Amino acid sequence: MSAMEPSFDRYGSSPPASPVVVSVPHAGRDYPAALIDALRVPVAALRSLEDRRIDAVALAAGGAETMLIQRRARAWIDLNRSEDERDPRVDAGAPPLPAIPSAKLRSGLGLVPRRAGGVGDIWRQRFSAAAMAKRIAEDHRPYHTALAEALQAARSRFGAAVLLDLHSMPSLGRLQPRIVIGDRFGTAADARFTGRVEATVVAARLPCGLNAPYPGGHVTQAHGNPAAGIHAIQIEIDRSLYLDTRMDDVGPGLPRIAALIRAVIDDLSDEALARPIPVAAE
Repeated sequence: MSAMEPSFDRYGSSPPASPVVVSVPHAGRDYPAALIDALRVPVAALRSLEDRRIDAVALAAGGAETMLIQRRARAWIDLNRSEDERDPRVDAGAPPLPAIPSAKLRSGLGLVPRRAGGVGDIWRQRFSAAAMAKRIAEDHRPYHTALAEALQAARSRFGAAVLLDLHSMPSLGRLQPRIVIGDRFGTAADARFTGRVEATVVAARLPCGLNAPYPGGHVTQAHGNPAAGIHAIQIEIDRSLYLDTRMDDVGPGLPRIAALIRAVIDDLSDEALARPIPVAAE
C-alpha cells in the first residue's frame, strides 16, 4: 500500500444512492511491518482487538449505499477513538494523562491500543511523536473526512442522512443481549431511528440491548448531529452469531445476520426518506 493510498475501501456511487452510510472501522486485518516489528507478543494475539470478519457481514448486507471499510488493523490506530485519546504510555507525542482519563484510556484502549485481551501490554517500546503524527494524518483523518463528506452528500441529496456504524462484540453471557444498539443515549440520533432498529432486531428474535454496555464510540459521537439532519447509530453484534465455532472465519449464521443488517439499512433509509428535514435548514 502506497503512502498516498487510503487505508480503507469505499463502496457506493457519487452522488450517494441512499441516505444511509455504513461505516466499518474495526474490520482491518492489515498489520504493517512497523507494527509487527514493535510487538512484544505474537501478531495473532492482536486478533481480540478485531471485529473479526465483520466486513463479511457488511459486504453481504450491502447494496447501493455508501460504505467505508477500514483495512488497517485496529492495533495500528483505532478509528473509533478521537485524536485526543492518546496514551503517553505508548505514544511519545501524547500529553500526560489527565487527572481523570477516559475509561478507554485507563483500560489501555486509546487511539493506539496498549493492551489486548489475555496478553497484557503488547508493545516493546513507545512510538515516536513523528510516527504517531504520520499515522494520524495518513490513516485516522482520511477515514473521518471521507465519512463526513459521504454523510454531508447524503444529507444534501435526501434531506437527511443516517450513519450505521457496524461492530461486533464477544458474547456477553447467558440471558444477555446479542445485539446492542448505541445512539449515545439519544444524542446521536432521533428516537424514531433507534426505535426502528430495535423493532427489527426484536422481530428477528434476538435479545437486544440499548446503550449498555456499548453506547457508541467516537464515530457515532463525532458524526451524529440530529439537529442538522445527520443521525448516527452503532450496532454491536455477538460474534458467535456469524462466525464459526473457532471464532475465526465466517460460519453458517452469516446469511441470517447479513439479512438482519440489510433489513436495518432498509428501515433506516425508509425512515430518513419519510421525514427528511428541509435542505434550507443546513
